[in-house]
Amino acid sequence: MNPRRLLLELFHEALRSVDGERSVATALGELRPGPVALFAIGKAASSMTLGAFAALGDDVQQTLIITKDGHVDPRVATRPRVRVIESAHPIPDERSLAAGAELERQLVELPRGVYPIFLVSGGSSSLVESLRAGSTLDDLRSLNVRGMGSGWDIARLNTERGKLSRIKGGGVAALLDGRPAHALFISDVPGDDPGVIGSGLLGPAVGRTDRVHRLVVANVGAATRCVADAARARGVELEERRASFEGEAANVAAEFLDALRQTRADGLVWGGESTVMLPANPGRGGRNQHLALAAARALRAGESFTILAAGTDGTDGPTDDAGAIVDSLTVERAELGGADVERALRDYDSGLALEAAQDLLHTGPTGTNVGDLLIGIKQDAPRARDPTLPRML
Repeated sequence: MNPRRLLLELFHEALRSVDGERSVATALGELRPGPVALFAIGKAASSMTLGAFAALGDDVQQTLIITKDGHVDPRVATRPRVRVIESAHPIPDERSLAAGAELERQLVELPRGVYPIFLVSGGSSSLVESLRAGSTLDDLRSLNVRGMGSGWDIARLNTERGKLSRIKGGGVAALLDGRPAHALFISDVPGDDPGVIGSGLLGPAVGRTDRVHRLVVANVGAATRCVADAARARGVELEERRASFEGEAANVAAEFLDALRQTRADGLVWGGESTVMLPANPGRGGRNQHLALAAARALRAGESFTILAAGTDGTDGPTDDAGAIVDSLTVERAELGGADVERALRDYDSGLALEAAQDLLHTGPTGTNVGDLLIGIKQDAPRARDPTLPRML
């Protein structure tokens, strides 16, 4: 099988295994709380809401969806009693504050006989906010820019965001004032801690009665297990790394390549989230594109490895590409296409070089967000990208 086609199929299988609609429908299948209010926040808010609709049916009395621009599924937008707010990501803006105000208003006004269910996924930190007294939107935006540019991991960034917020760090649970509720999470953070996911939007209330039942319904571990199982079903044995990767993207690329060279299996799958330390004026790309191009440059002559590096949410940094699929000829193809690979890596302009190589991976919104996947296989790399292969999954 063409190695690129195999990687696309494995990535697609992984996305299906952690799909928000499927995961939430399964988790809520036996819950019968009576009238329900849904609060879905994050990049996977639409798909998680569809799962709740499937499980709860007419019990859903009202729905608030706060999600990223372009991530609204038309199947939820046309439902009755649904309020949809498209907000800013990855840098918050005035819409983030408006979304926070609407969330607080609906929680305060929620009738006692209506049971709240929260559906939280990655992206919530930027999409919705209500600031503490003395904090400003400029403070929040500066924090986000500084954290992402300095290579902070997601746990540190979310902790710092929570210090400025009334609703993060357990603030929503405190607003419930002991009221029972469910909170379902698609986790994009190491350890799957609800106190970290979405900057702790539905983390435990501090010093208050807390009756929120919390459940992580999808994470990167489920995605990597699915990749390994799907590869095995195709006769390909992949080593699955259990601990999540983290750290600077180029270092992760080097570590992944070393492990891929050493494994006795046909390849390797690893999940996690890398970071990048951006210059003052970075070019086009994201952490997965930078990681992929760094791996491509480090491949040795004759190494027949093909590597996918992609975000499970379908976006990579501020771009609309999920990541890339590279091999030992990526650098050659990029340079034949007019790109300077060394400059692209130096200026964090990897997307431009990968576009020249025709190696970018574009999926559109995926309905989930469990972090990033690295999949490498040791098979013959094609001389040039197969023009019949779709870029869309």
